[in-house]
Amino acid sequence: MSEEARPTGRVDAVAVVGACVSERQEYARRLAHSRGHVMVPAHRVRQNPAVVDQARDLLRRVPGHAGMLVEYPMEIPAMDVVAELADPCGETRLQDLICVVDAAHLLGDLEGQDYVRLPFSAAEGEEGVAHFSSRAELIVTQIEFASSVLLVNWQQLPHQRLSLVMALISHLSPQARLDLVDPEQSLDDAGQGIVAAEPYSAEQTRAGWVNLLNDHFAPEFLSAAVGALRYEQLRPFHPGRLHDLLTEQLESGEFGLVLRSAGFCRLATRAHVTAQWDQVGPQFSLTPLAFDHQLGEADELLAIGQDLAFIGLGLDVEALRQGLDRAALTDAELASGPELWASFPDSFPEWRTIGG
Repeated sequence: MSEEARPTGRVDAVAVVGACVSERQEYARRLAHSRGHVMVPAHRVRQNPAVVDQARDLLRRVPGHAGMLVEYPMEIPAMDVVAELADPCGETRLQDLICVVDAAHLLGDLEGQDYVRLPFSAAEGEEGVAHFSSRAELIVTQIEFASSVLLVNWQQLPHQRLSLVMALISHLSPQARLDLVDPEQSLDDAGQGIVAAEPYSAEQTRAGWVNLLNDHFAPEFLSAAVGALRYEQLRPFHPGRLHDLLTEQLESGEFGLVLRSAGFCRLATRAHVTAQWDQVGPQFSLTPLAFDHQLGEADELLAIGQDLAFIGLGLDVEALRQGLDRAALTDAELASGPELWASFPDSFPEWRTIGG
């Protein structure tokens, strides 16, 4: 292999994501041109995901290359983009993850119930089961992982509505830079100033809910209509009362419109398990993260009880807090112990205890 053909090190990469196909494509094309990056378009990624590795390998053999820009299709989750391009043992270095958002449709998208089929995976092939994700969840995680969010079609919104959308994005992703793309402004110029606030790593803490749980929550844009709550509670939830809270009160909007909530929780009927609470719009899931009996001496509990973050519109924070408190065990229930807890009605899906 000649010196010119030898790999030259890690390749700088920029990722562009977004649900608005035409705006995302146009922005990605212009930004790649302005930065002198090789562009890998979304339709190529959809046809053959290995094209990203192929482009990277070719660039590593080109001295002085500027890097590559990858436009990702909607069905590839943002966390997978970061895992692919920011792997510390990999051959790319993720500089920016830019999310293009249609301001006029964002709220409707987050309340929608459309599902998207995720790309084929080895696990999917073995099990013969297709995997889907809600479109709302894909959009939210794109915003949460972004270093920069570009708002398009914002001119259609009245000032108050635009302020609400900007505050919501800032709450979902407080570390991201938020830019309004003007139709008279060159998208090349709009993209030139984008610089990630901090280097990307495989483990990200950009999401607003993570900032809330870490007490580092400082959104740049605020609105009286957009609220946030960190809820902490040492007592496990009564599964029956929690289920009622979710299906009767939260779903009906009794505490306002909860658009995003996430964190860690425990059910009294499964008190030895730390669960991941994950909700976007009408989609909600509780999945096991860690079983206490599987933790070693060096391992730490993710949460003793509840540690949850809520972001939404028109939130009655105090009423929501009180509703969650009512779903937790009472003094008498707590004192009665696991024997009583095991008799509580539990409508949540069964969890499998791996290795135990």
